[in-house]
Amino acid sequence: MKKKLLSPLLLFFIFTLLGLATYAQGDLMIMPKRLVFEGSERSQEINLVNTGSDTAVYAISFVNYIMTEKGNFEQVEAPEDGQRFAEDFLRYFPRRVTLAPNEAQTIRVQKTRTGDLEQGEYRSHMYFRAVEDQTALGAEETEESDGISINIKTVFGISIPIIIREGTSTTNITLTDLALATETEYPKLSLVINRSGNMSVYGILKATHIAPNGTQTELGMVKGVSVYTPNVKRIFSFELRNATEVDLNSGKLEVSYSEEKGEILASKIYEL
Repeated sequence: MKKKLLSPLLLFFIFTLLGLATYAQGDLMIMPKRLVFEGSERSQEINLVNTGSDTAVYAISFVNYIMTEKGNFEQVEAPEDGQRFAEDFLRYFPRRVTLAPNEAQTIRVQKTRTGDLEQGEYRSHMYFRAVEDQTALGAEETEESDGISINIKTVFGISIPIIIREGTSTTNITLTDLALATETEYPKLSLVINRSGNMSVYGILKATHIAPNGTQTELGMVKGVSVYTPNVKRIFSFELRNATEVDLNSGKLEVSYSEEKGEILASKIYEL
């Protein structure tokens, strides 16, 4: 267990410089925003920072989710068909942290019982929940009903996926059902990301306009688009905020889905 007191802006800059993604909600910053265990990797770390002005206490636990076709998460107690939970093969320390303002702490996550793993992917989400009297993470309101005052406090939590991958990936991605809507302020591109195989994907969607003369202009990009097992598709749409720079009545759109490291997993041409 490591604790240190430092500037959260400095810590954010350090992890951004190292290429680690951050995730923040309320006054809690988490780095990175997902963990993936592959091969012989046995241990990883999660870094927490309290960016608020009050001391905060967080309880840490595992929760399990199924992803809907539109990308929402629904909590489940038992795995769906084709889904495996990772929590039985992970341990972590500590399970509860107290962070003063601008204080950081490391959570160590270890993979265990590796001999029991079958080929495929296992996923659970580590949940960080604010506990005790943490007004910095919630809004306290008073409602009056029949002369009775009721204090209401909303407490927020953050969860990040922790994934164990065993064996070789057989996953394949295709993009289908592309459609362009131009009635809104920014044109919107919708599509379906189709996944097959034994593992999930997490990557970047990008739309590029290719003019008749070959000029290419990036119109929109979304990072962190995932399709988790056991889902076979995800319905997605995003705005093309740079579309004013091109003529959407000519040429074509090239839509690609790639890993964060740059490898293109799927691409599709949409004729305008």
